[in-house]
Amino acid sequence: MSEQNNTQKVSGAIGVTTSNIFPIIKKFLYSDHEIFLRELVANAVDATQKLKALAASGELAEEMGNPTVRITSDTLAGTITVSDNGIGMTQEEVEKYINQIAFSSAGEFLEKYKDQINNIIGHFGLGFYSSFMVASKVEIITKSYRKEAPAVKWSCEGDPEYTMEPTDKEERGTQIIVYLDDESKPFAEPSKIRELLLKYCRFLPVEILFEDKAINDTQPLWARKPSELKEEDYLHFYRALYPMQEEPLFHIHLNVDYPFNLTGILYFPKIKERLDISRNKIQLYCNQVFVTDSVEHIVPDFLTLLHGVIDSPDIPLNVSRSYLQSDSNVKKISSHITKKVADRLEELFKNERKNLEEKWDNLKLFIEYGMLSDEKFYERAEKFYLFKDTDGGYFSFEEYKKAVEPEQTNKEKQLIYLYTNNVQEQYAAIESAKNMGYSVLILDTPLTAHFVNHLESKWKDTRFTRVDADVATKLIVRDELEKPSLSDAEQQELRMAFEAVVPKEGQYYVTFENLRPDDQPVLITRSEFMRRYREMSAMGGGMNFYGSLPESFSLVVNCNHPLVKQILEQKETDCLEQLNAIAQERIAPQSALDQLHKENEKKKADEIPQEQKEQEEQLQDTILELDNRRRKVMEEFAGTCPLVGQVTDLALLANNLLQGEALSKFIKRSVSLL
Repeated sequence: MSEQNNTQKVSGAIGVTTSNIFPIIKKFLYSDHEIFLRELVANAVDATQKLKALAASGELAEEMGNPTVRITSDTLAGTITVSDNGIGMTQEEVEKYINQIAFSSAGEFLEKYKDQINNIIGHFGLGFYSSFMVASKVEIITKSYRKEAPAVKWSCEGDPEYTMEPTDKEERGTQIIVYLDDESKPFAEPSKIRELLLKYCRFLPVEILFEDKAINDTQPLWARKPSELKEEDYLHFYRALYPMQEEPLFHIHLNVDYPFNLTGILYFPKIKERLDISRNKIQLYCNQVFVTDSVEHIVPDFLTLLHGVIDSPDIPLNVSRSYLQSDSNVKKISSHITKKVADRLEELFKNERKNLEEKWDNLKLFIEYGMLSDEKFYERAEKFYLFKDTDGGYFSFEEYKKAVEPEQTNKEKQLIYLYTNNVQEQYAAIESAKNMGYSVLILDTPLTAHFVNHLESKWKDTRFTRVDADVATKLIVRDELEKPSLSDAEQQELRMAFEAVVPKEGQYYVTFENLRPDDQPVLITRSEFMRRYREMSAMGGGMNFYGSLPESFSLVVNCNHPLVKQILEQKETDCLEQLNAIAQERIAPQSALDQLHKENEKKKADEIPQEQKEQEEQLQDTILELDNRRRKVMEEFAGTCPLVGQVTDLALLANNLLQGEALSKFIKRSVSLL
């Protein structure tokens, strides 16, 4: 009697150690319900690949034919069928691979894998059972390549009970028929199936047919030898992966088989201003099956800015993300990718420097990010990072140091690197620095503040200063500075006048310098320390204290400028009598206060008589009232002398700090002064 006749319809319970496997699958994996199609197709591909191995070893008695996986759907019936002509299964194999599911317990499963998002199913022997996320019933019709084995039909309606019986199937292979539940019926739509097949199965190594059309490339570019490929092949593949993106700068072909398996192609996209525009563009595959495009736990963070594909069967996708970060293979793969990226950039620096310089503006943000976040990459990048100056020259770190060291070393023996982060906005400051014989670098990425801070921590006796951090003569102090030519009284009075016209937003500190007569009458500078740490706070870095402080500026008055001298002359004309009268009134109380301070300078607070304390307080009040009168005189002067507001507004305008009503008033005043 044949084995076919001996096979009877049987029913039983799926071998699990918990009775609620299906609620677990539906609840826990629900957010990933579309993965069911990927898993069923991947299983079909595995069955086909096993058949190829049998044929290659001579164990297959029949012709293998054309190995394919076919997907069909019936939108009215709400079914999806995945068919293959692969190795098939016997009844015993169905019992082993389908009916016996090894779970220790549902609770342990949920706890262990609660933070998994993608690719959780196929790596627990759950690939087939993922179909129950979307199905009310699933059927398997399968016939083994073994001639004597009868065909088997297995059926389950989403609970531990199943039926298995003999069936008619002439050809070798397996059919999985998924009867979609009401909520999942849209998966049977051809457009949805095509979308999922293109997402997950686009590069599977066996031909995938849907609507009688192949939807996959069985020999993707990364699986081929670099020696077989031309530059146009890489560009064509990039355009296929990212149809709306600009063409990449260059690529790296990964091909490693020891001590781990890794293939892939990584592309350097054009990165200009933002860090977040290009993330999640690396696609991770496992034996050509798409897994995820969130690879931040597999490659260093800065490398997530690259585009392309990596494929490795050695990345353990069946564990938590925290485990990935400590897995030895993942660490090796991550280090290897970092090394290959650094190798490529160093190769460009050594052999194609002009090419690197031409692409530098689109590369520097990526490289700075890598240098800040990965110490090993920093050590490599020190050799190929390029400084670019405002004259269009490119220099390695060592080249630039040698070029500027003679002229830009201050009296404390510190080498000062001057830089701009906006050539247009800081044009005047750049020109002033260049007139002093200095070189100015262009460091204009969002990471500049963090980057220069990092370099200062690495390099001895080095400081980076933005070119508008001070007047040109004080950017690099090589000798003792000349004191302002104005008297203390003149400085105090002019300070009051200028403080009356500066904007109320922000903090402005008025200072005086003996600059050249042809320099601007008033300049605005920003403290390197405060500005840099505000920028670092804005980018993140635990410096929120600085970020909460109001922005501060120095308003530098050029004592030698003709317009400033004209303001001084007008002050003498308009205010001399009032200021002299206040100064005369101030002499007596100031003298008395000075005398009290002299008498009590060596006494403790409790040793000073109460009468003297009250006298000191009265004198201070008198002096304060006189100073307020003097301030009021200078504020009125600032209102009647248009030059004070005009030269201040010119400085504000040069720094993009003059807007709205203030800008309108400046324009009207400018017209009246012409």
